[in-house]
Amino acid sequence: MISLRSISKSYRSEEEEINILHNINLDIKQNEFLSIMGPSGSGKTTLLNILGCLNKPSSGHIYINNEDITNYNNNQLSGVRKDKIGFIFQNFNLLPRLSVLDNVILPLIYKRIKKRKRKILALNALDRVGLGGMEKKYPTQLSGGQKQRVAIARALVTEPHYLIADEPTGSLDSTNTTIIMDLLMSIHRKGTTIILVTHEEDVANYATRRITLVDGQILFDSKNKE
Repeated sequence: MISLRSISKSYRSEEEEINILHNINLDIKQNEFLSIMGPSGSGKTTLLNILGCLNKPSSGHIYINNEDITNYNNNQLSGVRKDKIGFIFQNFNLLPRLSVLDNVILPLIYKRIKKRKRKILALNALDRVGLGGMEKKYPTQLSGGQKQRVAIARALVTEPHYLIADEPTGSLDSTNTTIIMDLLMSIHRKGTTIILVTHEEDVANYATRRITLVDGQILFDSKNKE
């Protein structure tokens, strides 16, 4: 489904070139639940941004469904994100002036879905994350766990090929962390591919597979026990 071949990423400062990723080779199959771990500065976020088509590598190739997207321009990459990827962020990224329903509807507007169908799809997505009946509330009226469930509904509403989750429980207490991870497991079991960055061991254990980055390289790649 997703293949990275000889991916490297570097940035040039005024004084030197800083190497972030080094010769990454990675295959992610459909319906995998992959967790990415590693110490601060190991390249986790950079790798996630490349997998999410938010950033381009300095060298190497990226394939999605056997299509080489390495040289796509920004408009083409935007189309890939819109059509194939759902994003879940640590800080939810909800718009406070929009209702829960309108926050979930937002990506459907970008996809030019008709208004009546947008509402139906958004309500279905909210039901799926256990927030049916809360569509008229605003983010300021929600708990952290509820906000993250709205963010998950927003990521799911376009039926993406895979979900990118960047520290989705980083702002939550242990009770809400369990609720969110159980929800992501349920979504995964129904066929959605999930790629998750975390620094929490118990969160990483939910995944079916784990890679560990150290100094911009994959040091470990293993299956988690069921």
